Amino acid sequence: MLEKKEILDVEKVIRDFEVMTKDAEKVQRETLRMILEENGCAEYLQNLGLNGRTDPESFKACVPLVTHKDLEPCIQRVADGAFSPILTGKPITTISISSGTTQGKPKFVPFNDELMETTLQIFRTSFAFRNKEFPIENGRALQFIYSSKQIKTKGGLFAGTATSNVFRNSQFRKAMKAMQSECCSPDEVIFGPDFHQSLYCHLLCGLIFHEEIQLVSSTFAYSIVLAFRTFEQVWEELCDDIREGILTSRITFPSVRSAMAKLLKPNPELADLIEKKCSGLSNWYGLIPELFPNVKYIYGIMTGSMEPYLKKLRHYAADVPLISADYGSSEGWIGANINPSLPPESATYAVLPNIGYFEFIPLKENVEEHMQDSGNVSFLSMEPKPVDLTEVRVGEEYEVIITNFGGLYRYKLGDVVKVMGFRNSTPELKFVCRRNVMLAINIDKSTEQDLQLAVEEATKLIAKEKLEVIDFSSNVDVSTDPGHYVIFWEISGEVSDEVLTECCNCLDRSFVDGGYVSSRKVDAIGPLELRVVRRGTFQKILDHYLGLGTALSQFKTPRCVGPTNNKVLQILCDNVAKNYFSTAF
Repeated sequence: MLEKKEILDVEKVIRDFEVMTKDAEKVQRETLRMILEENGCAEYLQNLGLNGRTDPESFKACVPLVTHKDLEPCIQRVADGAFSPILTGKPITTISISSGTTQGKPKFVPFNDELMETTLQIFRTSFAFRNKEFPIENGRALQFIYSSKQIKTKGGLFAGTATSNVFRNSQFRKAMKAMQSECCSPDEVIFGPDFHQSLYCHLLCGLIFHEEIQLVSSTFAYSIVLAFRTFEQVWEELCDDIREGILTSRITFPSVRSAMAKLLKPNPELADLIEKKCSGLSNWYGLIPELFPNVKYIYGIMTGSMEPYLKKLRHYAADVPLISADYGSSEGWIGANINPSLPPESATYAVLPNIGYFEFIPLKENVEEHMQDSGNVSFLSMEPKPVDLTEVRVGEEYEVIITNFGGLYRYKLGDVVKVMGFRNSTPELKFVCRRNVMLAINIDKSTEQDLQLAVEEATKLIAKEKLEVIDFSSNVDVSTDPGHYVIFWEISGEVSDEVLTECCNCLDRSFVDGGYVSSRKVDAIGPLELRVVRRGTFQKILDHYLGLGTALSQFKTPRCVGPTNNKVLQILCDNVAKNYFSTAF
């Protein structure tokens, strides 16, 4: 009986979700009231003159739209140990550190028990819908999760990446058990001080429990691809460990060695089986189901900047379904994937109206932006008025604004989403791109999505030679006149100059932003440059971020390296093997 009680009642979770989303507007008003009542005594809200009012109209009239830069002084005071309530009524005891891969430097964001509870609510909701489509039994999960080191701020607050704060919370493991998704690796591996050693041990634990593994997951698709790329290099060593029951000397940390010694026993039959399976594969196709015959699906964030890794992930997965995880950020959660059977490229996220108060800035392409001024006021400064959660329109794109229980009020998240439909009265959103990840020189505005589509088109040319782009990034080079786009590629093998020249031309032609095309035609933007970097360059970028304290679970390759990201740009430029200029225009 006790064991049954510990298993999540998925039917109840789905019922609760359906009831809550029937009248999302009412739930939103109630959620805002709760946020403002709990935090009304905070200095930030006191100074804005709300005077205890909790209705949306007063809230919007008094509280301005803000970015992280606007809140940075308040958050820093919290981190420095300010005694009085600054952003929230209850003291903040933990700080989340963003990965810093977008802007080049990490950001501090408040984290509290209420945000942990919204995290678990998102996890439970998506699991409930996922388990109806792809039921898992009481098995184990091969989770490539890693925790960064926690630091203490000047004020004595614990600070770590958002994922680390979740993994360290006692409620996380309890929730994973209830969802029958407990990690097969011991805590010593998850919290190990060296990600290379933790990754190796994750793989080893997966193999030890290979018949019990029901799902393979990580925060991001990148981490799963990295894990199995690593497996290709170390599988024979893993087999040796299993055959002898002795852990390789590459694992040096005593706590990790001790934890693994409790799991690792001599098993020559399993070692022989793995060797046979690996030797029988063609270019590692179908590696995941071959190693884990009972795996039901592969799970992680697979949208946005993770989409370029899907081709490789599908290669490893064969027919195993890929399911994109939920939509959130270091600042908080937005929606759950309640349509798990959709392919990742089509994934949508239903907004949970009780986890925060949401607004959306309409994003409509305005031709007049660059062409006209009204008096001396540019149209660029006339940002459209935000609309509420239930006022968004299907087919339109918006920037997300969040107000949450963690001290963020009318915070511009910087994400662009498209409304794909509604579930009851709450919208289902598709993530489009980061608004501020942009290549721009003249009147062009090439987004992260534009870059990904251009790379996808050009990589078809090297796919014919059975090669792939391992990873990519970009930069705007304004040291030339005119300035031009630079695309960095790391390729899995040697490609002829002729093919790479055509790839360069294809990239240039594939940027379809009207401002870019017209500027290229009149030479206001110079020819695109393709720079091919040496193998291992993007591993050096990963190592750079890990050295700064980023957890692998939270790492995203920076797609556009801006001027604030000098070290990453230096790594890319120092490792250029060949470069090509477009002749497409």
